[in-house]
Amino acid sequence: MPPKLHVIVASTRPGRVGLPVGRWFAERAIAHGAFDVELVDLAEVGLPLMDEPHHPRERRYVHRHTRDWSARIDAADAFVFVMPEYNHGFTAPLKNAIDYLLHEWKHKPVGFVSYGGLAAGTRAVQMIKPVVSDMKMVAVPEAVAIPFVRQFLDGERIRASAEMEQGAAAMLDELSRMEAVLRPLRAGDRQPA
Repeated sequence: MPPKLHVIVASTRPGRVGLPVGRWFAERAIAHGAFDVELVDLAEVGLPLMDEPHHPRERRYVHRHTRDWSARIDAADAFVFVMPEYNHGFTAPLKNAIDYLLHEWKHKPVGFVSYGGLAAGTRAVQMIKPVVSDMKMVAVPEAVAIPFVRQFLDGERIRASAEMEQGAAAMLDELSRMEAVLRPLRAGDRQPA
């Protein structure tokens, strides 16, 4: 069974471009063939602002939405965050989704598909890298950065450039390699103490 890749759409804003971008990337990931791919839309997940009474390190989740989110993230072996840039930063829903958990993110590679205007979301990616590092995720350097993203929007679909396609393939190759390298660490994490 192939490792599981979650493509997480970080924008929850009505009228967002993130969902078409996420669908485009998920289709590319499926065609790549290295992963079992799941598109995860934070707008559908609908996590409230962090409402757990216990620290995530304890894994004593009180709310059903947290237990469901924990199981979903725990089941993944790798991630791609599809993320816009809001005011030079990443979205509050993405930060909230990350902060709900701790152990579930550990020793998993993460890639970034960013989008926006001239900067193509790259400033948001630079801001999130220390966050994912602290969660013990491993960010791969290969990425897809989409400038002036609306030029690639055709209704509800993305018409990708050759550079976007090449970037997606390179990132998926590296995610696959890193997932295999990190797998023994994740297996050790799941062993009883």
